[in-house]
Amino acid sequence: MRVLSAFKGRQVDSLEKARIGSPDRLSSPRLRTMRLEPISRNTAKPAAQAALDRYNLRDYELIKRSVRFLTQSWREQPSLDELAGHIGLSPAHCQRLFKRWCGLSPKEFMGAIAVDHARQLLQNSASVLDASLQSGLSGSGRLHDLFISHEAMTPGDYKRRGAGLEMAYGYHATPFGEALAMTTKRGLAGLAFVEGEKGGAREEALADMMRRWPACRFVEAPERTAAYVMQLFGTVAGTGSAQRVRLVLIGTDFELRVWETLLKIPIGRAVSYGDIARHLGCATASRAVGSAVGRNPISFVVPCHRVMRADGGLGGYHWGITRKRAIIGWEAGKLFERS
Repeated sequence: MRVLSAFKGRQVDSLEKARIGSPDRLSSPRLRTMRLEPISRNTAKPAAQAALDRYNLRDYELIKRSVRFLTQSWREQPSLDELAGHIGLSPAHCQRLFKRWCGLSPKEFMGAIAVDHARQLLQNSASVLDASLQSGLSGSGRLHDLFISHEAMTPGDYKRRGAGLEMAYGYHATPFGEALAMTTKRGLAGLAFVEGEKGGAREEALADMMRRWPACRFVEAPERTAAYVMQLFGTVAGTGSAQRVRLVLIGTDFELRVWETLLKIPIGRAVSYGDIARHLGCATASRAVGSAVGRNPISFVVPCHRVMRADGGLGGYHWGITRKRAIIGWEAGKLFERS
């Protein structure tokens, strides 16, 4: 286990700079002086988790390359042979890869990430949030085979920037690449994807999350975060079971309102930034909504990937537009499996 905590008055040495990034990149003064204390840690993984890691990381690397290729050449409607050749697989292996990863054929997946499909997701988007409120999803939402409940930190807790709060973190494989999970005693507080469009590393992802709660005490304890990742993603490889996952939302009052609204968007649907603004009673605040969506600390679970531009464009995504396309295609496969 490793502890990261704010330590006033001590400069970061060169080794720590390499680990957490240059202090100049960290917005909070409290994060410019970090102390790294090594503590014994058990790195052994259960067999089920090790199998899931290999499954996820290998498959997602191929899927990511496929998504980029399909996005760049969608006008040419590439064949299965062309796609398979691009990622270095035989056509039969490429077909099995997509079926295993999301339940769709490559051709079906290409349709799921197309602009026309995005526009279909937005159909009647203005009524999606109202319908979910009427059906009782404001208190807890259903995500795939999981029940999600959440609580929000008080404004006082947020103003203290995490002071007095211990947050465990660990790196884990998921169907969408390696992720950094962060938990408190009250639930999952953060889920960030490590490798972004610009090739960011673990330290960059950690520094990004630490900036959000600069006064927190951070403890590297993957044994404490692994259970949440298995609950969220284990069912993809048949190793998990449906359970209630508890989230802890830490943000400003406006950010909390936006994130709680995101939890109301059902799988297979999407809303625009303007839809969220109108739902919150501030129709002209689309830009502020976009900023709050971008600061969502719990990727995938709080589904900011289901927010798009009103014209059907995907908009932005903090963890990379390729990954956003991949998640949308993956969810389309989950819906197909249910039908």
